[in-house]
Amino acid sequence: MTDNNPMTKPQETPAATQGGDTARVIRPLVDIFEDDTGITLQADMPGVTKDRLDIRVEKDTLSIAGDLKIDMPEEVEPLYADVRSHRYQRSFSLSRELATDEIEASLHNGVLILRIPMRKELQPRKIEVRVD
Repeated sequence: MTDNNPMTKPQETPAATQGGDTARVIRPLVDIFEDDTGITLQADMPGVTKDRLDIRVEKDTLSIAGDLKIDMPEEVEPLYADVRSHRYQRSFSLSRELATDEIEASLHNGVLILRIPMRKELQPRKIEVRVD
């Protein structure tokens, strides 16, 4: 798996939107773990709920995006905000060895976890020995 947007920390970048306005997009921090059966990707996306999350695979590209929602009481007006963007977005190039039709996703406490298994025919398997 190749990260199309290598970053050491989340960063905001301009992104074109409808009407010619420019919105800011945050590239979330991502940890990637590989084992014999596939890859696990963990993306930090605090403030994103399941219904505001979009995960897509097109050809060999995995794209994750999520809209940030910060609930504030109506009587509170923020004076300063570290996060000005309201959208997370990141994409990755996937190896053809991965079974993209079997991706599993879960979201827990602002961390998106994707499990991308290796194609079954490429996974290691144990061969049983028969005794005659």
